Amino acid sequence: MNFDRRPMARVQKIRDRIDHPIIDADAHVIEAPFAVHDFVRKVAGPDVLGRFEAMQARRGNGHRFGFWASPSGRMTIDRATVMLPGLLYERLPEAGLDFAIIYTSEGLAAMQIRDTELRQAVHRALNMLYADMFGNYADRMTPSALIPMHSPDEALAELDYAVNELGYKSITISSEWRGPVPEVAERAPDLAGKTQQIYSFTIDSPYDYDPFWARCVELGVAVTGHGGSQQTQRRNSSTNFVYNRIGSFGVGAEHLCRSLFLGGVTRRFPTLNFGLLEGGVGWACALYNDLCEFWEKRNVNYLKEHMDPAKLDVDLMVAMFEKYGNDYLTPERIRENPDNLFSWRGKDDRDIDDFAALGIDSEEGVRDLFVPSFYFGCEADDRMNGCAFDTRLNHFDVRLKALYSSDIGHWDVPNIRGVVAEAWDLVEKELMTLDDFRDFVFVNTAELHTQMNPDFFKGTAVESAVDRLIASGRIKIPERPAKTAATT
Repeated sequence: MNFDRRPMARVQKIRDRIDHPIIDADAHVIEAPFAVHDFVRKVAGPDVLGRFEAMQARRGNGHRFGFWASPSGRMTIDRATVMLPGLLYERLPEAGLDFAIIYTSEGLAAMQIRDTELRQAVHRALNMLYADMFGNYADRMTPSALIPMHSPDEALAELDYAVNELGYKSITISSEWRGPVPEVAERAPDLAGKTQQIYSFTIDSPYDYDPFWARCVELGVAVTGHGGSQQTQRRNSSTNFVYNRIGSFGVGAEHLCRSLFLGGVTRRFPTLNFGLLEGGVGWACALYNDLCEFWEKRNVNYLKEHMDPAKLDVDLMVAMFEKYGNDYLTPERIRENPDNLFSWRGKDDRDIDDFAALGIDSEEGVRDLFVPSFYFGCEADDRMNGCAFDTRLNHFDVRLKALYSSDIGHWDVPNIRGVVAEAWDLVEKELMTLDDFRDFVFVNTAELHTQMNPDFFKGTAVESAVDRLIASGRIKIPERPAKTAATT
C-alpha cells in the first residue's frame, strides 16, 4: 500500500510529546449491506428481511441523506478499513489510537424505524453482527450495542440481551423516538406515515423509562446517545444534505441532555453516566450556562416573589397609564384588563416549578446535577472543543467533559491518519493545554466507562494506564450493586 507518510510522522511527534494513551470515544463501522441482511434473515426470516430491503431502497427518495459519504479514490483503503475489523485493528497505530469504541452507521437510521417488528429485528441483527465482527479484537476495540427506545419494555429486552448474552460493555440510544401524530394515526391511518411527533424519554413522555435507567446502573453500562435531528421539520430538505446535516447531532444531543436533566434523571440516578456523541460541546456549554441563568430568574421562589400576576399593583399601573398613556393606552382600559400575553391571572392548574424534578434549592444544584453526569463527544477538528476547558466561560468555573471522537469511517474524515493531528491543532493554537488534551483524548472517556464498570478496559491495551488513573484518585469509582442476570 502506497501511503503518504507525512501524517504518520506528525502523529509520532505528538505521541512523543504525551505520556498517555489515546482512546477514540466514537469510531464507526461501515456495515456491508449483505452482512446486515444475513443477520436480519437469521433473526427474523425472509419476510422481515424483505421489508428491510424495501425500506433501504426508499432511502434515495424524499429526504436528502448523506451521499458520496464514504472514502474512495486513493483513500479507498480507508473505506475497506472501517468495514473490516481486522484491517482497522492493524491500522489503529497509524491513526495514533490505542483503543477505539465502535459505533453503528446503519443503526443511526434504524433507531427511528416505526415498524415495531422490523425495528427490533434490525437492532438485534446489528448487535449480533457487531459482536461477531469485533469479538477477536477486544484488546483494542469494543463495539457499542444499539438499543431501541420506542418503549421501556423493548429497551430493557435488548439491553439485557446485549449485555448478558452478547457481552457488550457499551450501549447506544437515540436522542428521541419519533411516531405519527396520534390523532392522525387514529382517524386516518393511511396518512399517519406523513406525520411526525417527537417524544423525549422524560418530559411529557407517555412512558416511564426509570426502569431502563435503573437497569443500566445495575448492569454497569454508561448510556451513550447517538442521534441527530435530520428528517425533522427544520432539517428535512429533499435537495441539500449539508442543510440537513449541519448542527443535526448537536440538536439531537441537546434535546436528549436537556430532557434527561430537567426530567430529573441525573438526580434519581446520580451514578449513571451519559455520553452525548458527535454533536460537539459548544451546545453543551450554552445549555449548561442557560440552565444556570434560567434557574436564577425562573426558580419557583423568584417567580412567587417577583412574577406572580396576583401581586400586580393595579393602582400603580393605572397611575402610570394616567401619566404616560394616550387616547388608547388609558387608565380605565388597563384597570379593566391588566393582563398580557406573558402574564395573566386566569386559572392554570399546571405546576409552575419547571425545576421540580431536580429537587434543588440553589444555582449550585444545577452544576452538581449536570457537570458530573454528562460527557460530550467532539470531533477532532471542531474549534468549539476548547470551550469545554475554558473555565472563564462556564458558571462556577467548571470544565465540561469533552470526549475525543474521530468519526473514522465517514465523509468528514478524509484520512484516518490525520485525525489526532487535527485534535492537537487546538494545543498548538493555545485553545487547549497539554492537561486539557490529556483529559480530552484519554481521561474523560476512561472515566465515562470505568465509573460504570471498573473492568471496562480490563484485558485491553490501555488497562494499565487506566488502572493508574484509578489508583491516583483521578477517576473515582462509586460503589455499585453486583451485576445480575435479566429478571423476567
